[in-house]
Amino acid sequence: MRPAVLLNLSLLILFPVAWFAPLLRAGLLPLFGLSEISVVTGLQSLWSTDPALALLVSFLALFAPYAKVLGLALIDFRLLSPRALPALRVLGRLAMADIFLVALYIVLAKGPGFGTIETAWGLWLFTACVGLSLLLSHRHRP
Repeated sequence: MRPAVLLNLSLLILFPVAWFAPLLRAGLLPLFGLSEISVVTGLQSLWSTDPALALLVSFLALFAPYAKVLGLALIDFRLLSPRALPALRVLGRLAMADIFLVALYIVLAKGPGFGTIETAWGLWLFTACVGLSLLLSHRHRP
């Protein structure tokens, strides 16, 4: 099996780990404990306040990247036609939008100086997963 195929299959495990890993730690003042926020905990709190936005973020953070990885794996094993590649590329771009939203949130929250936000290892893992998935999709040509 080629290394690119193995890397793509590893994303089937790494994405769920990234969803539960802490993306950032946030708190009102540095003296108090910081709360860890992951994709899943963020979605849980979003569902109670804004279900429409929670649905959109669920699609961008969970469904889009995972569907793309599954689609590429199916193409690698000749179970899906390469004609599906344009749709898979769109899914990859949508997943990258989620990382932009998290980065924008961090920048906005750090601006006024009311609270403390620290990035955590899960943000790096999630970014690496989406980036690797994007890179791996370039090996396929329609």
